[in-house]
Amino acid sequence: MNASDRTPADLLRSALTADPARPLITFYDDATGERVELSVATFANWVSKTANLLQGELSAEPGDRVALLLPAHWQSAVWLLACSSVGVTAEIGGDPAAADLVVSGPGPESLAAARACTGERVALALRPLGGRFPQPPEGFLDYAVEVPGQGDRFAPYAPVDPDAPALRVGGTELTSAALLARARGDAAERGLGPGSRLLSGLGYESWEGLSAGLFAPLAAGGSVVLCRHLDQLPAAALAERVTSERVTDSAV
Repeated sequence: MNASDRTPADLLRSALTADPARPLITFYDDATGERVELSVATFANWVSKTANLLQGELSAEPGDRVALLLPAHWQSAVWLLACSSVGVTAEIGGDPAAADLVVSGPGPESLAAARACTGERVALALRPLGGRFPQPPEGFLDYAVEVPGQGDRFAPYAPVDPDAPALRVGGTELTSAALLARARGDAAERGLGPGSRLLSGLGYESWEGLSAGLFAPLAAGGSVVLCRHLDQLPAAALAERVTSERVTDSAV
């Protein structure tokens, strides 16, 4: 990737320039049987639309804090890169009461916690193909309803400062520049490079899960096979997936 990249959004732009058609995230949900593969171009389009929703419709701006109450999922990865594009701080499992905006998954506990946010609230159904809620939760915008009409190109109102807080996870706050340094270090430690395929069954509630499930492969010019509910997959089926997906390293 480009050595001058200093934010996760920069990494995505470089990946889009280098090879927009290559896979970036292949997502499995082993509780439902869902599989979806997103190329760099498709993923970047989702990120642009989500960033436009954040900046334009939800009035998010640099310095704002967004509580992300989301599991490891391809749409969670979209939100992480959209936050980076706008310049807001993504707080994994953050306190909704202290956040400017909250993004919640569909679980009742997550939605109940998210109601403490006095700002905008967005809910993700996390259904196959980005489907809507059958009945949107009261007091929340349904992401799947709001995002399709957003623009396919995104430009921040203000330049994103790579030295401003970008991510808070597990009690650690990272700037964009520090995040990239960690991701590049993790990628080097794993021996990841262009074309690498890292399978991750880790959650997004820790840096280790975020790095394996998004940031390290992105920093290396590789891709991730992101698996939710991997514990429900028999060992033989996991071995078959490793082969069929041409996995070069695993974090489970």
